[in-house]
Amino acid sequence: MNLLDQLILLFISFVANMFSAFAGGGAGLIQLPALIFLGLPFGQALATHKVASVALGVGATVRHLRASRLDRRFALFMVIAGIPGVVIGASVILQIPDRMAQVALGVLTGGLGVYSVFRGDFGQQYRPINRMPSGYLIGGLGLFGIGLLNGSLTSGTGLFVTLWLISWFGLDYRRAVTYTLILVGMFWNGAGALTLGLLGDIQWGWMPALILGSLLGGYAGAHLSIVKGNRWIKRAFEVVALLIGLKLILG
Repeated sequence: MNLLDQLILLFISFVANMFSAFAGGGAGLIQLPALIFLGLPFGQALATHKVASVALGVGATVRHLRASRLDRRFALFMVIAGIPGVVIGASVILQIPDRMAQVALGVLTGGLGVYSVFRGDFGQQYRPINRMPSGYLIGGLGLFGIGLLNGSLTSGTGLFVTLWLISWFGLDYRRAVTYTLILVGMFWNGAGALTLGLLGDIQWGWMPALILGSLLGGYAGAHLSIVKGNRWIKRAFEVVALLIGLKLILG
């Protein structure tokens, strides 16, 4: 890539990851299609995007750890429940056509945004629930299922984690986004990137601009989510979910 292409890629990566870090997911809405548009085949674009998305988690983590205290046991639970699904999903995605799955995922993702719109108080208060063994079992199965989607159809699955943490475990938007960005961004996406890197092909020449944009965008978006609070995060989540849904449905 020439210098102009690298600058365009840097800008796209920054914008995509800033909105993702603010809303709790959705970097793939802009970044993955951009990589395909710039000439990468789907499998290579997906693997390259996965590696860059780890930098989003790093950038967001640096900002969130300055303002948040994570429950380490809950964080470990998310890692253990989700990573097996990510590895399985990333292992099979390169072998199967994905159009039908993308449309189904688009309908579901858009539905998440509509659901949040009509639930005015959704995710505004922290009310922990389902913290008994059966609650963790169902919650873990939900995270495993989302991990399958995260490893395969990458666009927007961070939004699923954010919504699941709010609806099943009673987190508010700010806490849910923090867990999503740190654990999904770094650990889930790291596992997916490693799996896709071993099975597929990563365009390393494009990585400097993507990683720098992801780091800066992740930090900027995390800062916005901390400063603006739950109401603004909720609105950003709804907009991103609806846009991702339309993008996946329309192709």
